[in-house]
Amino acid sequence: MANKSELIDQIAEAAGISKAAAGRALDATTALITTALKKGELVTLIGFGTFYVGKREARSGRNPRTGATINIKAANSPKFRAGKSLKDAVN
Repeated sequence: MANKSELIDQIAEAAGISKAAAGRALDATTALITTALKKGELVTLIGFGTFYVGKREARSGRNPRTGATINIKAANSPKFRAGKSLKDAVN
């Protein structure tokens, strides 16, 4: 599986539903996860993993072209921590 359309095809086949229904289900899932993360909430799928928002502090860095020092603002970053079942499945 390399992209969204291939994932939709796999979901449709595994669940026995149309590709259109699988696409709507996938879009709804990603939208709900995004909304929860915007609110700062955790999204935990037991056995699969947890989506959460990590915080990066402001820091200074260097412009790779000029070597000049620049200030990098603090930011929130979406993160994923794999659950035990997922970790076990890939090892």
